Amino acid sequence: MTDDRLNELSILTGQLLLRHHATVTTAESCTGGWIAKVLTDVPGSSAWFERAFITYSNEAKQQMVGVAETSLQQWGAVSEQVVKEMAAGALKEANADFAIAVSGIAGPDGGSADKPVGTVWFGFATSAGQRVAKRHIFQGDRDAVRRQTVALALQTLHDDFLKNLT
Repeated sequence: MTDDRLNELSILTGQLLLRHHATVTTAESCTGGWIAKVLTDVPGSSAWFERAFITYSNEAKQQMVGVAETSLQQWGAVSEQVVKEMAAGALKEANADFAIAVSGIAGPDGGSADKPVGTVWFGFATSAGQRVAKRHIFQGDRDAVRRQTVALALQTLHDDFLKNLT
């Protein structure tokens, strides 16, 4: 996944958001703000990008986007439940139309049998009440996992949420 492709995805996403007078926010853990960075690299993104929450620690997830401590204890930060809460919390705090949340294990350490290095959970929330989460396991080093995470997050927002808006 190249920088040019990430830029292209950001432009396409921004065009659809602008066309529909919609805004997006992000709650990012393993990507450390990279999704927000590529979105705000697009000139004019202030018309459709609301804000970003970099929730790298469990404490930040709780304080900034309202993830329940019990969710973190029961399922762990890299889980369906937590990314759904991250996305819903970011959506609410930013008063945006769409939210993207990511939490994963980029490596090189931190993996387990249940959650190997490369595991990333994606959460999406919309102001219309949709809450979707999905998991993907990426291959490659830390940079490759993070880069692929950014790309899949943008591609999913574009294809599954924005492309078919009326």
